[in-house]
Amino acid sequence: MRISVQHGNITLGDDLPLAFIGGPCVIENENHALDMAARIKTITDRVGLGFIYKSSFDKANRSSIDSSRGVGIDEGLKILEKVRSETGVPVLTDIHSPEEARLAGEVVDIVQVPAFLCRQTDILIAAAQTGKVVNVKKGQFMAPWDMTNVVEKIRRAGNDNVTLTERGSCFGYNNLVVDMPSLEEMAKTGAPVIFDAGHSAQRPGGLGRSSGGDRQIIPALARAAVAVGIAAVFLETHDDPGMAPCDGPNMWPLAGLHELLESLIRIDSAIKNH
Repeated sequence: MRISVQHGNITLGDDLPLAFIGGPCVIENENHALDMAARIKTITDRVGLGFIYKSSFDKANRSSIDSSRGVGIDEGLKILEKVRSETGVPVLTDIHSPEEARLAGEVVDIVQVPAFLCRQTDILIAAAQTGKVVNVKKGQFMAPWDMTNVVEKIRRAGNDNVTLTERGSCFGYNNLVVDMPSLEEMAKTGAPVIFDAGHSAQRPGGLGRSSGGDRQIIPALARAAVAVGIAAVFLETHDDPGMAPCDGPNMWPLAGLHELLESLIRIDSAIKNH
């Protein structure tokens, strides 16, 4: 299956050239969002990758009650709409309830269902009813073949525009591993498959009151996933990950993005041309 993203000329498919989905984990403010979108677009234009901007208006599944959550849905959607109009790139954001799905669907090109919510039927149906592309992250607790049921819920709600994202599976406490065959297993649903390289390097709750991670393993994970043959790489990136309000340890520095994407393009071309 091939899915066209409504804003811009981007088509996602496991047999099509790789696309890139990325941006800061959470929206910090308008200026930062616009600056990051423009700088990432410059990089993806230079290397020849289709680009979808991702950032969250609310991070509802933080480890601690004191963790930073973002600017909220009203301000966040205004900022994403401005990113979309000023940079010309499609935008993606998370939703956490049926009402958020409806509101976000009026602005964004891709509505994303977070991993912890991937079995919540009402949320999946509401996301489907927006008519937008629905990207569902596979829960860390889910087997890849169980995502067939997730896809069916969305399709039976009248929306065939669904993609699935692998983001690692629970391996003991505060640790994730990536089962690369899961990418091919989820592709059997007919939905384009995306690999989230950053969150797969996360250590959920690993710092006690926040999640940790090891960004140094991101390139190896991303290269391995692209070698399987996927539609897109999802990777949160930041100009200063050490100062990011959330998920800094598993965000990729913007300064290293160009080099990483170039290596992924070479692998993607070799696999798909073959």
